[in-house]
Amino acid sequence: MLTKEYMKRALSLARLAVGYTHPNPAVGAVIVKEGVIVGRGCTQPVGSSHAEVVALDQAGEKAKGATMYVTLEPCCHYGRTPPCTQAIINAGISEIYVALLDPNPVVSSRAIRELNEAGIETHIGECREEAYEINEAYIKFITTGLPFIIVKVAMSLDGKIATKTGHSKWITNEESRNYVHSLRHIADAIMVGVNTVIIDNPRLTARGCQGKGGWTKMQPLRLIIDSNGRTPLDSEILKQRGKTLLAAVEPLNPERKERFAQAGVEVLELPGIEGLVDLEELLKVIGKRNIVTVLVEGGSKILGYLFDHRLVDKVMAFISPIIIGGREAKTAVAGDGVGTVIEALCLERVKIRSFGDNVLISGCVKKREQQES
Repeated sequence: MLTKEYMKRALSLARLAVGYTHPNPAVGAVIVKEGVIVGRGCTQPVGSSHAEVVALDQAGEKAKGATMYVTLEPCCHYGRTPPCTQAIINAGISEIYVALLDPNPVVSSRAIRELNEAGIETHIGECREEAYEINEAYIKFITTGLPFIIVKVAMSLDGKIATKTGHSKWITNEESRNYVHSLRHIADAIMVGVNTVIIDNPRLTARGCQGKGGWTKMQPLRLIIDSNGRTPLDSEILKQRGKTLLAAVEPLNPERKERFAQAGVEVLELPGIEGLVDLEELLKVIGKRNIVTVLVEGGSKILGYLFDHRLVDKVMAFISPIIIGGREAKTAVAGDGVGTVIEALCLERVKIRSFGDNVLISGCVKKREQQES
């Protein structure tokens, strides 16, 4: 089996860990000796073993003189668990292939140097792009302290997310909606604006997924952008298990704030910009709470703000082959927009996937400097 195929096995293991490792990265590891896989592992929930240690435990004595394939540079510092580099050295691994260096300042390249000094031959970069995509949210968070922002929209072929009367159920098909629950499953928080809460009355829960998304497991944080505290207290979103955070413009009416507190909702008062919550400040605050991934599900006003302020990292657009029409029908993204087409945000690493007659177009937003070069 070729090196690339072994690394792809490790990448498959890493994908199994996505959604379970917060705030750690999702990593996969495979140990091979004499052409036979003797150990496999993926990152366990925070506080438990990392992928490398799981694989080493499975390999046992067979790890001596073997080759390890791991999707991210092993940790070399004490955190909730001992450093993986020391476990690798102690086990007698002779060679290691690493898909991607860890940008965490306490790890980056230091682990590779430590392994080299112990006489372990290292190789960097096999399947780097795939490894990067698995941990794109972690990479942004660990380097900036800010969460990775994914915008999800469901729209008609002519770009509408609701009719002129506000009706929107259902633009996309059941298969697409089921897939959205898998997206919620890997998110730390789901963000919507108050108008979405009032009009659609969503639950914003991850359903139909095992583990984190199951009813007995942790649900994503529900984050409502509500400048003036207009969220109805009988909203479905406030009846669900898990935590709800309401971001309002300071100062919020004390009586409203108290009513939300009695309903179990945490109110976060933030500065306002033209009467709207300063979302840049909000992202800094939730980043300090170790919120790594935020899935934004509307509405168009919130999306417009995020795009206008260049706060979006990834777009996932579900398109249904229907035409809604109408000047007053809501479009997916409001805000000021751009003045010329050349200023439009561009996506890279674009992927297209079908869900019956629906199409999902996804991609990461190019940074301004990339677009201008």
